[in-house]
Amino acid sequence: MTTQKKLTLTFYQNLGKLFYAIAASDGNVRDVEFDTLKEFVKKQWLNIDEIEDAFSTDAAYQIEIVFDWLKNGNELNVQACYDDFITYKNDQSHLFTEEVKKMILKTASSIAYAFSGINKGELIMLAKLDMELKKS
Repeated sequence: MTTQKKLTLTFYQNLGKLFYAIAASDGNVRDVEFDTLKEFVKKQWLNIDEIEDAFSTDAAYQIEIVFDWLKNGNELNVQACYDDFITYKNDQSHLFTEEVKKMILKTASSIAYAFSGINKGELIMLAKLDMELKKS
């Protein structure tokens, strides 16, 4: 899969913040949620482009790196992580093709569903995300 726009490390880092916010919206990030994210990175996000980080690693791994960093004691406020992603999306809207938006929603929904289904906090955040991604 290819996109028309070149994605950046910052793009993937903000996705890591978003997916962390989804997982942490119930106050607890579980291993199964992180495992689900890693599967999506491996099966979908790695195929988006050829960009690499400074260590010649596919930039899509930044999603996992940021999520894991936040999960392991460096956590930011869930709302701050979500808001950072939305600010980035609004500033770089040209990167968010319909295909990318669908992948974001699919990944976020799968993370939320990974542990005992989607709870109220996750459902609210997913609905807000869906509305934000539908904006131009």
